[in-house]
Amino acid sequence: MRRGREEPGRLHGEPPPRWARIAPAAALVGLVLAQLLTPGDVELGFFLAGLPPVAAFAYGPGGTAIFAAIVLVLLGAPSLGIGHARGTDLATVAVIGLLSVVIAWVRRRRDAQLVSVRTVAEAAQLAVLPPLAERVGPVRCSGLYRAAQRGTLVGGDLYDVRAGPYGVRALVGDVQGHGLAAVGTVAALLGAFREAVLDDAELAAVAARLNRRLASDAAAAPDGHPELFATALLLEFPPGLDLVRIVSCGHPPALRLRGPAVDEVAVDPGPPLGLGLAGPAPPTVAELTVRAGDRFLLHTDGVTEARDAAGHFYPLAARLPVVTRDPEGLVRAVWRDLAAFTDGGPRDDVALLLLTLDGPE
Repeated sequence: MRRGREEPGRLHGEPPPRWARIAPAAALVGLVLAQLLTPGDVELGFFLAGLPPVAAFAYGPGGTAIFAAIVLVLLGAPSLGIGHARGTDLATVAVIGLLSVVIAWVRRRRDAQLVSVRTVAEAAQLAVLPPLAERVGPVRCSGLYRAAQRGTLVGGDLYDVRAGPYGVRALVGDVQGHGLAAVGTVAALLGAFREAVLDDAELAAVAARLNRRLASDAAAAPDGHPELFATALLLEFPPGLDLVRIVSCGHPPALRLRGPAVDEVAVDPGPPLGLGLAGPAPPTVAELTVRAGDRFLLHTDGVTEARDAAGHFYPLAARLPVVTRDPEGLVRAVWRDLAAFTDGGPRDDVALLLLTLDGPE
C-alpha cells in the first residue's frame, strides 16, 4: 500500500461540476418555456440577460459567447415571441454578453495559471516526501499522510523507511508547526536521515545527526528560531538479528501488534530534536526481540490527540483490535475510524506508518 494522498484533481485542478455546466442551459430552456406559456402582457424574456454571466463561471469564452448570441437572438427577434428588445435595451444585453465573454476568458486564464502553480507545488512536495516503497528489505511498509492545511500534500509530519549497510531504518517525526511553513524543516530532516542511514553505524548517531541539522538550521535562520524543535521516533532492524532498536526523541511510542495482542513499546524518551540532544549523554537505545509477522505502528500526535465532540482523545491502542480486521489495510482503517471519531478528521497533521516483518501476520 502506498502513501495515502489527496484524491487526483484537488491539486491539479478539475473542470466545473456537471451541474454548473447544465444549469445555464436548463435555465435558458426553462425561461423560454415559461415565456411561451405566459400571457403576452407578462415579460419574462429579460431574465435571459442574466444567463451569459452565469455561463461565464462554467464555460470558456467560446461557450459563453454562444450563450450570449442565443440570448440576443431570442430577445431581438419578436417573431419568436420571447422578447421584444430594441435599441438601447438590446445594446445593453449585447454589452452584458461581451463582458461575460471577457470574464470567461479571464477566469480560464487564471485557472490555467493556478493549475500550473499547483502542479509545480505538488511536484515539489512529492520530491520532499515521495511515495513509500511497499517493501524495504525484509520489512513491508504501509503509510498514510494527511496534512492539516487543505490543498497540501506535506505538512509538519514526516516519515521514511530506508535500507543501508546497518539494516533497515525507519523515521517518524513531527516538526513544530504545520502546513507549508514546516516543509523546509521536514525536507532538511529527511535529507539528514537518508545520509545517516548510509553513514552512521549507531542509531544514536542518526538521532544526533538529525539534532545537529535542526539546531544548525535554527541558528542560521535570519530571524532566529530558538524554539524550533521536532519529535522523532527511530527504528532499526539490523541484518541477521531478531531484534529492533528504537530511539525516541520525545515522540509518542510505537505500538506492536503480535497476532490479536497490541502492546505499547516502552522506550525511555529523550528530549525532542533541537532541545538539548547534543549534550554529553547520548539518547537511550532500546532493544526489543521480534519475530516474523510482528507489526509496528508508528504515528504522530495528530492521531492520539484528536478529540471527539465531547473532548475525549482518540484511543488508538484500544481501537486497533477492532480496525485491524479491515481487508483494505490497517492504516486506512485507522484513518477512517479516526475521521468518524472526530466527525470529519483531526485538525492536525496525521502520519501513520506500519512496518511488518516478513512472515505470516
